[in-house]
Amino acid sequence: MFSKLDAFLDELLASGIPGNDCLVCRNGEVIYRKYSGFADKEQKQPLNGNEKYQIFSCSKLITCCAALQLWEKGLFQLDDELSRYLPEYARMTVKTCDGGVKEAVNPITLRHLFTMTAGFNYDLQSKSIRRAVDATSGACQTREVIRFLAQEPLEFEPGTKWQYSLAHDVLAAVVELLSGISFNDYVTKNIFDPLEMSQTTFLLPAAEYDTLVPLYREIPQDTRLTPLDGVGNHGAGPYRLGVCYASGGAGAVSTVEDYNKLLQSLCCDERILKRSTIDLMRTDQLSENLAQYVATGEGYSWGLGVRCPRNGDGRRSDFGWGGAGGAYYSIDLSRQVTILYMQHVICSTAGARRITIRDIVHEAVDKM
Repeated sequence: MFSKLDAFLDELLASGIPGNDCLVCRNGEVIYRKYSGFADKEQKQPLNGNEKYQIFSCSKLITCCAALQLWEKGLFQLDDELSRYLPEYARMTVKTCDGGVKEAVNPITLRHLFTMTAGFNYDLQSKSIRRAVDATSGACQTREVIRFLAQEPLEFEPGTKWQYSLAHDVLAAVVELLSGISFNDYVTKNIFDPLEMSQTTFLLPAAEYDTLVPLYREIPQDTRLTPLDGVGNHGAGPYRLGVCYASGGAGAVSTVEDYNKLLQSLCCDERILKRSTIDLMRTDQLSENLAQYVATGEGYSWGLGVRCPRNGDGRRSDFGWGGAGGAYYSIDLSRQVTILYMQHVICSTAGARRITIRDIVHEAVDKM
């Protein structure tokens, strides 16, 4: 039944990816699992299915679930201004066409954070972030970094464009403010512990860096990255700015089986979010004037932190996203099917093909 998927995953390995792992569930039950290749190519260490990966932007799902839990409790409204919770964002500046800056007209709202329309960029070497690193002596507590980020000019007026950015890192700081505890503590208590995701964290202890599967660069260079490679060498990967920085947008590490527990909850039960909230998360949030958003594959738009079916299109039914290291997930509530794929090559061209897995799986499931 899944011979076509077997062949595709083997093809990815043949293209140079050291190893990959794919898990498919239907109605909460595993219907496909295949891991093959190497966890450590140099040492010829094969994958065993228990590897701990840097999941990069698949972290965003966790962060948005955490924030939406607080929304369910009535602690904020989506169209509240960000400055109501983080006052330093009350008077923002925005870049102009001539290279200058001017005062922003539109306030940033919490909806803008979820939908990547706040005006932020993804520059981890910006002056404001470097100042945060210096001011915190490299610790980079999440809330402090986001406080400094407010000094950075926005790329555009909030609400007028879609741009992938640090918006979900800012959202993590909002979770801290509203919950009264650190972001990592909040997601541990309210997501990881209830789902028994014991191998998932945003703050991996330094003593455990060597438990991460080695990360590789783009094929064909095949230049190995060490787990400590990143800004200031303070953490696992380039999005860990300091020892205390929990990057809501890209900082989580997890295993296939651990992360799958979150997917199963969002697909099959209401332990983490109510069904109505999940429906809102996967609803197109972009108006026609934001149509410049482009996801891999036609028929998609952007919801509350996830790629979702474009309103009125009808070609797609799943929601999900992917990470720079190769992680990819898809949840299709109509089919009750989840797909999780992991690899460990950062920004690989082969990784861009991973969305093909969705088409192969849906074709197979529809014939069952």
